[in-house]
Amino acid sequence: MTHTVLVTGVSRHIGARVASVLAADPDISRVIGVDTVPPPSLTREGGSSLGRTEFVRVDLRSPDIAQVIAAADIDTVVHMSLVSAPTRSGGRAAMKEHNVIGTMQLLGACQRSATVRRVVVRSTAAVYGSSPRDPAVFTEDLEPHHSPSHGYARDAVEVEGYVRGFARRRPDVTVSLLRFANFMGPGVDSPLTRYFTQPVLPTVFGFDPRLQFVHEDDAVEVLRRLTGEDHPGTFNVAGAGVLLLSQCVRRAGRLSLPLLSPAFKVLGNAARRVGLVEYSPEQVRLMCHGRAIDTGRLEASLGWKPKFTTAAAFDDFLRSRRLRPLGGVLG
Repeated sequence: MTHTVLVTGVSRHIGARVASVLAADPDISRVIGVDTVPPPSLTREGGSSLGRTEFVRVDLRSPDIAQVIAAADIDTVVHMSLVSAPTRSGGRAAMKEHNVIGTMQLLGACQRSATVRRVVVRSTAAVYGSSPRDPAVFTEDLEPHHSPSHGYARDAVEVEGYVRGFARRRPDVTVSLLRFANFMGPGVDSPLTRYFTQPVLPTVFGFDPRLQFVHEDDAVEVLRRLTGEDHPGTFNVAGAGVLLLSQCVRRAGRLSLPLLSPAFKVLGNAARRVGLVEYSPEQVRLMCHGRAIDTGRLEASLGWKPKFTTAAAFDDFLRSRRLRPLGGVLG
Protein backbone atom coordinates (compact mmCIF):
# COMPACT_ATOMS: atom_id res chain seq x y z
CA MET A 1 0.00 0.00 0.00
CA THR A 2 1.35 3.43 -0.92
CA HIS A 3 1.08 6.35 1.47
CA THR A 4 0.82 10.11 1.22
CA VAL A 5 2.66 11.57 4.18
CA LEU A 6 2.69 15.02 5.75
CA VAL A 7 5.78 15.92 7.80
CA THR A 8 5.79 19.05 9.96
CA GLY A 9 8.90 20.89 11.09
CA VAL A 10 11.00 20.21 7.99
CA SER A 11 13.08 23.38 8.37
CA ARG A 12 14.88 21.79 11.33
CA HIS A 13 17.48 19.07 11.16
CA ILE A 14 15.62 15.98 12.38
CA GLY A 15 12.41 16.91 10.56
CA ALA A 16 14.32 17.41 7.31
CA ARG A 17 16.08 14.07 7.71
CA VAL A 18 12.78 12.27 8.32
CA ALA A 19 11.20 13.86 5.24
CA SER A 20 14.21 12.94 3.11
CA VAL A 21 14.19 9.29 4.24
CA LEU A 22 10.45 8.97 3.65
CA ALA A 23 10.74 10.59 0.22
CA ALA A 24 13.26 7.89 -0.75
CA ASP A 25 10.84 5.09 0.21
CA PRO A 26 9.21 3.53 -2.90
CA ASP A 27 6.14 2.58 -0.84
CA ILE A 28 5.41 6.26 -0.21
CA SER A 29 3.85 7.96 -3.19
CA ARG A 30 4.12 11.54 -1.95
CA VAL A 31 5.70 13.48 0.92
CA ILE A 32 4.50 16.99 1.81
CA GLY A 33 6.83 18.93 4.12
CA VAL A 34 5.44 21.96 5.95
CA ASP A 35 6.99 24.68 8.10
CA THR A 36 6.86 28.42 8.62
CA VAL A 37 10.19 28.92 6.82
CA PRO A 38 11.83 26.94 4.01
CA PRO A 39 14.46 24.34 4.90
CA PRO A 40 17.99 25.82 4.66
CA SER A 41 18.75 23.56 1.68
CA LEU A 42 16.00 25.28 -0.32
CA THR A 43 17.53 28.71 0.21
CA ARG A 44 20.88 27.73 -1.33
CA GLU A 45 21.77 26.82 -4.90
CA GLY A 46 22.27 23.19 -5.71
CA GLY A 47 18.88 21.67 -5.02
CA SER A 48 17.20 20.28 -1.93
CA SER A 49 18.39 17.67 0.53
CA LEU A 50 14.72 16.74 1.00
CA GLY A 51 14.67 14.67 -2.20
CA ARG A 52 11.24 14.63 -3.80
CA THR A 53 9.56 16.14 -0.72
CA GLU A 54 7.18 18.95 -1.72
CA PHE A 55 7.60 21.93 0.58
CA VAL A 56 4.59 24.04 1.54
CA ARG A 57 5.03 27.15 3.68
CA VAL A 58 2.29 27.08 6.28
CA ASP A 59 1.95 28.13 9.91
CA LEU A 60 0.37 25.36 11.95
CA ARG A 61 -1.38 27.97 14.06
CA SER A 62 -3.52 28.91 11.05
CA PRO A 63 -6.44 26.92 9.57
CA ASP A 64 -4.46 26.57 6.34
CA ILE A 65 -3.03 23.23 7.48
CA ALA A 66 -6.49 21.66 7.06
CA GLN A 67 -6.51 22.74 3.42
CA VAL A 68 -3.10 21.15 2.84
CA ILE A 69 -4.26 17.84 4.35
CA ALA A 70 -7.49 17.84 2.35
CA ALA A 71 -5.92 18.88 -0.95
CA ALA A 72 -3.26 16.15 -0.84
CA ASP A 73 -5.46 13.36 0.60
CA ILE A 74 -2.93 12.84 3.41
CA ASP A 75 -3.22 9.47 5.16
CA THR A 76 -0.19 9.69 7.49
CA VAL A 77 0.92 12.69 9.57
CA VAL A 78 4.36 12.88 11.22
CA HIS A 79 4.38 15.82 13.63
CA MET A 80 7.98 16.95 14.19
CA SER A 81 7.66 20.66 14.73
CA LEU A 82 7.88 21.00 18.52
CA VAL A 83 10.42 23.74 19.29
CA SER A 84 12.70 23.08 22.28
CA ALA A 85 14.02 26.62 22.82
CA PRO A 86 12.61 30.09 22.15
CA THR A 87 13.99 32.15 19.31
CA ARG A 88 15.46 35.58 19.95
CA SER A 89 12.82 37.22 17.78
CA GLY A 90 9.74 35.37 19.05
CA GLY A 91 10.56 34.56 22.66
CA ARG A 92 8.81 32.14 24.96
CA ALA A 93 5.24 33.27 24.11
CA ALA A 94 5.69 32.58 20.39
CA MET A 95 7.33 29.22 21.18
CA LYS A 96 4.34 28.14 23.28
CA GLU A 97 1.89 29.25 20.60
CA HIS A 98 3.80 27.31 17.95
CA ASN A 99 4.03 24.15 20.06
CA VAL A 100 0.61 24.05 21.69
CA ILE A 101 -1.74 26.05 19.45
CA GLY A 102 -0.03 24.66 16.35
CA THR A 103 -0.56 21.09 17.55
CA MET A 104 -4.21 21.83 18.38
CA GLN A 105 -4.81 23.14 14.85
CA LEU A 106 -3.03 20.18 13.29
CA LEU A 107 -4.97 17.62 15.32
CA GLY A 108 -8.21 19.45 14.61
CA ALA A 109 -7.49 19.18 10.90
CA CYS A 110 -6.67 15.48 11.29
CA GLN A 111 -9.89 14.90 13.21
CA ARG A 112 -11.96 16.42 10.40
CA SER A 113 -10.07 14.56 7.69
CA ALA A 114 -11.67 11.57 5.99
CA THR A 115 -8.30 10.26 4.78
CA VAL A 116 -5.92 10.43 7.78
CA ARG A 117 -5.33 6.95 9.21
CA ARG A 118 -2.03 7.28 11.09
CA VAL A 119 -0.54 10.05 13.25
CA VAL A 120 3.00 9.94 14.67
CA VAL A 121 3.96 12.64 17.17
CA ARG A 122 7.42 13.53 18.41
CA SER A 123 7.41 14.27 22.13
CA THR A 124 10.18 14.28 24.72
CA ALA A 125 11.24 12.41 27.84
CA ALA A 126 11.31 15.84 29.49
CA VAL A 127 7.61 15.27 30.27
CA TYR A 128 8.80 13.08 33.17
CA GLY A 129 10.58 16.05 34.72
CA SER A 130 13.66 15.73 36.94
CA SER A 131 13.25 15.31 40.67
CA PRO A 132 15.18 13.78 43.60
CA ARG A 133 12.13 11.54 44.16
CA ASP A 134 12.12 10.09 40.64
CA PRO A 135 12.31 6.32 40.07
CA ALA A 136 15.59 4.91 38.83
CA VAL A 137 14.01 4.41 35.40
CA PHE A 138 10.79 5.83 33.97
CA THR A 139 8.44 3.53 32.09
CA GLU A 140 5.71 5.01 29.93
CA ASP A 141 3.04 4.39 32.58
CA LEU A 142 4.75 6.21 35.45
CA GLU A 143 3.72 9.73 36.38
CA PRO A 144 6.33 12.34 37.33
CA HIS A 145 6.55 13.39 40.98
CA HIS A 146 6.76 17.00 39.84
CA SER A 147 5.09 17.64 36.50
CA PRO A 148 7.03 20.20 34.44
CA SER A 149 5.70 23.71 34.82
CA HIS A 150 8.00 25.66 32.49
CA GLY A 151 9.16 25.85 28.90
CA TYR A 152 9.47 23.06 26.39
CA ALA A 153 8.69 20.30 28.87
CA ARG A 154 5.44 21.99 29.89
CA ASP A 155 4.50 22.48 26.23
CA ALA A 156 5.12 18.77 25.60
CA VAL A 157 2.85 17.81 28.52
CA GLU A 158 0.05 19.92 27.02
CA VAL A 159 0.68 18.56 23.53
CA GLU A 160 0.48 14.98 24.82
CA GLY A 161 -2.86 15.77 26.44
CA TYR A 162 -4.27 16.97 23.13
CA VAL A 163 -2.85 13.90 21.35
CA ARG A 164 -4.57 11.56 23.82
CA GLY A 165 -7.83 13.45 23.35
CA PHE A 166 -7.53 13.10 19.58
CA ALA A 167 -6.88 9.35 19.94
CA ARG A 168 -10.07 8.97 21.97
CA ARG A 169 -12.14 10.91 19.46
CA ARG A 170 -10.72 9.09 16.44
CA PRO A 171 -10.20 5.45 17.53
CA ASP A 172 -9.97 4.50 13.85
CA VAL A 173 -6.66 6.40 13.57
CA THR A 174 -3.41 4.77 14.76
CA VAL A 175 -1.70 7.26 17.07
CA SER A 176 1.95 6.78 18.08
CA LEU A 177 3.52 9.12 20.63
CA LEU A 178 7.32 9.03 20.94
CA ARG A 179 9.11 10.35 24.03
CA PHE A 180 12.67 10.88 22.87
CA ALA A 181 15.69 11.25 25.11
CA ASN A 182 17.94 14.19 24.20
CA PHE A 183 18.99 13.98 20.55
CA MET A 184 22.71 13.58 19.98
CA GLY A 185 24.80 13.33 16.82
CA PRO A 186 26.81 15.25 14.22
CA GLY A 187 23.93 17.36 12.94
CA VAL A 188 22.18 18.10 16.23
CA ASP A 189 22.20 21.69 17.46
CA SER A 190 20.42 21.95 20.80
CA PRO A 191 20.86 23.62 24.18
CA LEU A 192 22.54 20.44 25.45
CA THR A 193 24.96 20.03 22.52
CA ARG A 194 25.90 23.71 22.80
CA TYR A 195 26.53 23.19 26.52
CA PHE A 196 29.03 20.39 25.83
CA THR A 197 31.00 22.48 23.33
CA GLN A 198 31.89 25.12 25.92
CA PRO A 199 35.55 25.09 27.04
CA VAL A 200 34.49 24.98 30.70
CA LEU A 201 31.30 23.21 31.74
CA PRO A 202 29.48 24.61 34.77
CA THR A 203 27.96 21.88 36.93
CA VAL A 204 25.87 21.92 40.09
CA PHE A 205 28.00 21.23 43.15
CA GLY A 206 27.08 17.97 44.86
CA PHE A 207 25.20 16.51 41.89
CA ASP A 208 26.29 14.07 39.16
CA PRO A 209 23.14 13.39 37.12
CA ARG A 210 22.51 10.41 34.88
CA LEU A 211 21.94 11.39 31.25
CA GLN A 212 20.55 9.46 28.30
CA PHE A 213 20.82 10.23 24.60
CA VAL A 214 19.33 8.96 21.36
CA HIS A 215 21.43 9.19 18.21
CA GLU A 216 19.82 11.14 15.40
CA ASP A 217 20.15 8.12 13.04
CA ASP A 218 18.16 5.95 15.46
CA ALA A 219 15.55 8.69 15.95
CA VAL A 220 15.03 8.93 12.20
CA GLU A 221 14.80 5.14 11.89
CA VAL A 222 12.13 4.90 14.59
CA LEU A 223 10.08 7.59 12.88
CA ARG A 224 10.51 5.87 9.51
CA ARG A 225 9.27 2.59 10.91
CA LEU A 226 6.24 4.07 12.65
CA THR A 227 5.28 5.97 9.51
CA GLY A 228 4.77 2.67 7.69
CA GLU A 229 3.64 0.38 10.53
CA ASP A 230 0.78 0.44 13.04
CA HIS A 231 2.17 0.70 16.58
CA PRO A 232 -0.39 2.58 18.64
CA GLY A 233 0.58 3.89 22.06
CA THR A 234 3.29 5.80 23.85
CA PHE A 235 6.94 4.78 23.53
CA ASN A 236 10.18 5.88 25.18
CA VAL A 237 13.11 6.18 22.77
CA ALA A 238 16.75 6.23 23.95
CA GLY A 239 20.06 4.54 23.42
CA ALA A 240 20.95 1.77 25.87
CA GLY A 241 22.70 2.74 29.08
CA VAL A 242 23.37 6.04 30.79
CA LEU A 243 26.29 8.41 31.25
CA LEU A 244 26.97 10.43 34.36
CA LEU A 245 27.58 14.10 33.67
CA SER A 246 31.09 13.68 35.06
CA GLN A 247 31.73 10.93 32.49
CA CYS A 248 30.50 13.21 29.71
CA VAL A 249 32.87 15.95 30.85
CA ARG A 250 35.84 13.54 30.82
CA ARG A 251 34.91 12.04 27.47
CA ALA A 252 34.74 15.53 25.98
CA GLY A 253 38.13 16.46 27.45
CA ARG A 254 36.57 19.51 29.08
CA LEU A 255 37.00 21.14 32.47
CA SER A 256 34.10 21.32 34.89
CA LEU A 257 33.26 24.26 37.14
CA PRO A 258 31.15 23.09 40.11
CA LEU A 259 28.83 25.85 41.30
CA LEU A 260 26.30 25.99 44.10
CA SER A 261 22.79 25.74 42.68
CA PRO A 262 21.93 29.48 43.09
CA ALA A 263 25.16 30.47 41.31
CA PHE A 264 24.46 27.97 38.51
CA LYS A 265 21.03 29.54 37.98
CA VAL A 266 22.48 33.07 37.97
CA LEU A 267 25.09 32.01 35.40
CA GLY A 268 22.40 30.31 33.34
CA ASN A 269 20.20 33.39 33.31
CA ALA A 270 23.13 35.56 32.24
CA ALA A 271 24.11 33.13 29.46
CA ARG A 272 20.53 32.97 28.21
CA ARG A 273 20.20 36.77 28.10
CA VAL A 274 23.28 37.15 25.88
CA GLY A 275 22.31 34.20 23.71
CA LEU A 276 25.26 31.93 24.59
CA VAL A 277 23.65 28.76 25.97
CA GLU A 278 20.03 28.07 26.85
CA TYR A 279 19.87 27.22 30.56
CA SER A 280 16.13 26.73 30.88
CA PRO A 281 14.65 25.84 34.28
CA GLU A 282 14.10 22.25 33.13
CA GLN A 283 17.73 21.97 32.00
CA VAL A 284 18.90 23.22 35.39
CA ARG A 285 16.85 20.47 37.07
CA LEU A 286 18.22 17.92 34.60
CA MET A 287 21.75 19.00 35.57
CA CYS A 288 20.86 18.29 39.19
CA HIS A 289 18.77 15.15 39.14
CA GLY A 290 19.16 13.63 35.66
CA ARG A 291 16.68 11.18 34.16
CA ALA A 292 16.61 7.67 32.72
CA ILE A 293 13.87 5.99 30.67
CA ASP A 294 13.05 2.37 29.91
CA THR A 295 12.75 1.45 26.22
CA GLY A 296 11.49 -2.11 26.57
CA ARG A 297 8.04 -1.33 25.17
CA LEU A 298 9.47 0.13 21.96
CA GLU A 299 11.89 -2.75 21.43
CA ALA A 300 9.17 -5.35 22.03
CA SER A 301 6.68 -3.66 19.71
CA LEU A 302 9.09 -3.01 16.84
CA GLY A 303 11.40 -5.99 17.31
CA TRP A 304 14.24 -3.52 16.97
CA LYS A 305 16.83 -1.79 19.14
CA PRO A 306 18.69 1.48 18.58
CA LYS A 307 22.05 0.94 16.90
CA PHE A 308 23.81 3.49 19.11
CA THR A 309 24.08 3.25 22.88
CA THR A 310 23.95 6.47 24.88
CA ALA A 311 27.76 6.42 25.12
CA ALA A 312 28.25 5.69 21.40
CA ALA A 313 25.85 8.50 20.43
CA PHE A 314 27.76 10.95 22.63
CA ASP A 315 31.13 9.84 21.23
CA ASP A 316 29.87 10.29 17.66
CA PHE A 317 28.82 13.83 18.56
CA LEU A 318 32.26 14.50 20.09
CA ARG A 319 34.05 13.29 16.95
CA SER A 320 31.91 15.51 14.74
CA ARG A 321 32.83 18.58 16.82
CA ARG A 322 36.51 17.69 16.97
CA LEU A 323 36.30 17.00 20.67
CA ARG A 324 38.08 14.10 22.30
CA PRO A 325 36.22 10.80 22.77
CA LEU A 326 37.41 8.81 25.78
CA GLY A 327 40.42 6.65 24.94
CA GLY A 328 40.11 7.34 21.24
CA VAL A 329 41.75 9.34 18.52
CA LEU A 330 39.71 11.71 16.41
CA GLY A 331 39.06 10.33 12.96
